Amino acid sequence: MTAVRAKKHLGQHFLHDERIAEKIAATLTGHGYKYVLEIGPGMGILTQFLVQRRFALTAMDIDSESIAYLEKNFPQKNLRILKADFLKCDPSQLFGSEAFAITGNFPYNISSQIVFRTLEWRHQIPEFTGMFQKEVAQRICEKKGSKTYGILSVLVQAFYEAEFLFTVKPGVFNPPPKVDSGVIRLTRKAAHTLPCSEPFFFQVVKTAFQQRRKTLRNSLKTFGISEKLKEDAIFALRPEQLSVEDFIALTQKLERDGISTH
Repeated sequence: MTAVRAKKHLGQHFLHDERIAEKIAATLTGHGYKYVLEIGPGMGILTQFLVQRRFALTAMDIDSESIAYLEKNFPQKNLRILKADFLKCDPSQLFGSEAFAITGNFPYNISSQIVFRTLEWRHQIPEFTGMFQKEVAQRICEKKGSKTYGILSVLVQAFYEAEFLFTVKPGVFNPPPKVDSGVIRLTRKAAHTLPCSEPFFFQVVKTAFQQRRKTLRNSLKTFGISEKLKEDAIFALRPEQLSVEDFIALTQKLERDGISTH
């Protein structure tokens, strides 16, 4: 079978450097899981190294051409090839209640959505590694005080330790993207539930960053905060000045003020 052609509408950029693929496969530690889900395997350049590591691997793609290529070229018994959309699938139907890790050279047009979906299933996902557009990878791992620190940074780091591992240049892809890529690893925190309402925490973070140049006193105005609570020093800050712990504390203050998800 001839090589699979990259499809622009699927955000495909096929990695062709085996050294980098092997390096990405090595980002998985294997701690606390034996199942791995690879999203967007394409022609299997990463798949071949993941299979060697003896994981019980599921390679998931929505591209029929990629699925046909993998089925023809990867007969390994520890590999399940699946045509499905991760954003729409129910991982419990694939892995039951077992823990699993996620990795992949993610399609850039849905990479942030993949992360948000991972957060929904974090009770089963102790580790997540993979390649993003470098700007998105940096944003996920960014700390407070930076202009790129935002919703994605706070929500991911509330539940995972985030590490930016290495940069990948455009020339190792076909077709080459217009930007650098970055590989990250997320390691779930031992305490991955919050001491506040999680839906409300998400809402507070998203609302605060929607008007990131304003102080919280102004950006959270729609919550109907009491005059007394508005005097709290935290409301004089802008969202990028708050750490994850500060956002948790802010959510708790709002809850104590009788404000909840609305």
